[in-house]
Amino acid sequence: MAARAWCQVAQKFTGGIGNKLCALLYGDSEKPAESSGSVTSRAATRKVSCTCDQKPCSCPKGDVNYALLHATDLLPACDGERPTLAFLQDVMNILLQYVVKSFDRSTKVIDFHYPNELLQEYNWELADQPQNLEEILTHCQTTLKYAIKTGHPRYFNQLSTGLDMVGLAADWLTSTANTNMFTYEIAPVFVLLEYVTLKKMREIIGWPGGSGDGIFSPGGAISNMYAMLIARYKMFPEVKEKGMAAVPRLIAFTSEHSHFSLKKGAAALGIGTDSVILIKCDERGKMIPSDLERRIVEVKQKGFVPFLVSATAGTTVYGAFDPLLAVADICKKYKIWMHVDAAWGGGLLMSRKHKWKLSGVERANSVTWNPHKMMGVPLQCSALLVREEGLMQSCNQMHASYLFQQDKHYDLSYDTGDKALQCGRHVDVFKLWLMWRAKGTTGFEAHIDKCLELAEYLYNIIKNREGYEMVFDGKPQHTNVCFWFVPPSLRVLEDNEERMSRLSKVAPVIKARMMEYGTTMVSYQPLGDKVNFFRMVISNPAATHQDIDFLIEEIERLGQDL
Repeated sequence: MAARAWCQVAQKFTGGIGNKLCALLYGDSEKPAESSGSVTSRAATRKVSCTCDQKPCSCPKGDVNYALLHATDLLPACDGERPTLAFLQDVMNILLQYVVKSFDRSTKVIDFHYPNELLQEYNWELADQPQNLEEILTHCQTTLKYAIKTGHPRYFNQLSTGLDMVGLAADWLTSTANTNMFTYEIAPVFVLLEYVTLKKMREIIGWPGGSGDGIFSPGGAISNMYAMLIARYKMFPEVKEKGMAAVPRLIAFTSEHSHFSLKKGAAALGIGTDSVILIKCDERGKMIPSDLERRIVEVKQKGFVPFLVSATAGTTVYGAFDPLLAVADICKKYKIWMHVDAAWGGGLLMSRKHKWKLSGVERANSVTWNPHKMMGVPLQCSALLVREEGLMQSCNQMHASYLFQQDKHYDLSYDTGDKALQCGRHVDVFKLWLMWRAKGTTGFEAHIDKCLELAEYLYNIIKNREGYEMVFDGKPQHTNVCFWFVPPSLRVLEDNEERMSRLSKVAPVIKARMMEYGTTMVSYQPLGDKVNFFRMVISNPAATHQDIDFLIEEIERLGQDL
């Protein structure tokens, strides 16, 4: 949209925000006169008009001088409404400018500075005495100046990218409500929305009528640990009171390409990382079922107890989907809890075109699904879904009488806090629920189909392009595209140890240059015997074919002389 059209929209904002956005969007020659200068200098002294509904009103009028005001002058201070409204409107102005810039391809993805530079350039230390509100606004600007624009169309660095406007609005509302998720009495709507949303997600997984249980947790690593905790309790409920000394040695299985959180969870739960056995994968990164069964038999022969198999639907690096149907058959045969870590790949269940890649997920006992990844929900938003209702409650409840009184006047099943490990639990559901209402399932489907199409577009361009080598053959199953860029100086070398050693240094240098120029960001890593390669992932709905073309050209520009 043209700057003038944006400005017309921006003028609908109150408190001078519209004029300030116009100042950002227009060139210097077209800026409204009152909008010149920095946000804090413009906002340091401002006139605030009444916003009450009483006409005529007797509200005080006057200037707000932030240099003379502190946090103690804001609500709930007496007469704090006027400076509070002015302050929050100026904070909103800073945020809206950042939002607009995040989608502007002419702006940098990152204004990179080394840690020591930022530490020396600004005083970040905490002091005994308060700073004034003018300084507080400056801190807001400075923080966003050096923040990574994760919503930028050319940011491809992590699995979680993009900036959804409805999700952002929901996050603002959630912070404003500032409540906890442990009981219905303090979060009535949010608790009901979690119930509705988790039920819908279980329906999509394929559990009859959406039956089962679930919870939103602080990320996929914690969701996976929940699964391990519940699987252990299901097999040995006495472990809750008596600990690991009361049970035999337990063994979990997962693929060698799985997320590190499985081992972290085993360490945290006292099971031990040595009790997590990594199963071999094929060349595409998928778990090999025959190796899984072989290792299960070995463990049982040693007298140990297999209690969990964690299959992955969308591995972090390759984007591989384990063969869930075959894994389910093995788990059924040996009576082992089947967990599916679909933190990255779960979003594909929303797509009629791609959900077949998770065939068999309906046979799982538990599923991790992170809408903050492929579905573009603002961080954080991770769900653990459990097929057996009531198991989470039995596993985790401690009957704290000061929270979960049994004689309350409403249905106590909506007091969900006792099934969580946490007491304080952030409201993560509202972002997902509001986006789902705004997009519909079909909107998520379109977003996911588009991202996978862009990944295939990238793959088709580089698979036969000079200077590129694919890490594995065949088009990607997810949006992960793994490749090496081979500079001209290495293209004439034989495929030997020296070439691999030199090639391993290419991706880190190109990535460093990307960050220093601020043009784009994409991740790299080694894996097994494979030296550093780029792992491109696409989950940002703002990305286009032109952004993919730009990435290729930028990699070639930055790596041509290596």
